[in-house]
Amino acid sequence: MFLIDRDARQRALSSMNVTFIRREYAEEWLQGIWEACLMLAQQTLPKSALGQAAAYTLNMWAKNMWAKLRRCFDYPEVELSNNLAENSMRPVALGRKNWLHVGSAQAGPKVAAILSVVESCRRLGAPVKRYLAAVLPGLNRRTLSEVANLTPACWSARA
Repeated sequence: MFLIDRDARQRALSSMNVTFIRREYAEEWLQGIWEACLMLAQQTLPKSALGQAAAYTLNMWAKNMWAKLRRCFDYPEVELSNNLAENSMRPVALGRKNWLHVGSAQAGPKVAAILSVVESCRRLGAPVKRYLAAVLPGLNRRTLSEVANLTPACWSARA
């Protein structure tokens, strides 16, 4: 699927074409995984690593997790890989011990929200200091609909 997506990007295909290609290949791909897992579940010992992997995959299928996986095949703007999100959160994971001074359990989610905003700015190429200077003053007096327009993505599109 990654090769198909890379090819589609290189050929600059439209969203509609990417959706069509993903759906066409995804059905085949998912059916192949399903059949392979069924075969493995029948031919391997249930306690073996391979047997457990097949059972886990079939269990996820039964829990409808595969339907959730398939969402990326319906939305061409969704990347198959979440590497961008993982890499942007790496500094947060590495810095956890440095931030033990946050002070309380209530402060943790607030720090996480701030770091999320900062990482969003970085990902979008928006100047973090300028964004915060423009958005923070008077933030507590804004309505929810006004705040929704102050996300890094909306702000950088207007700036």
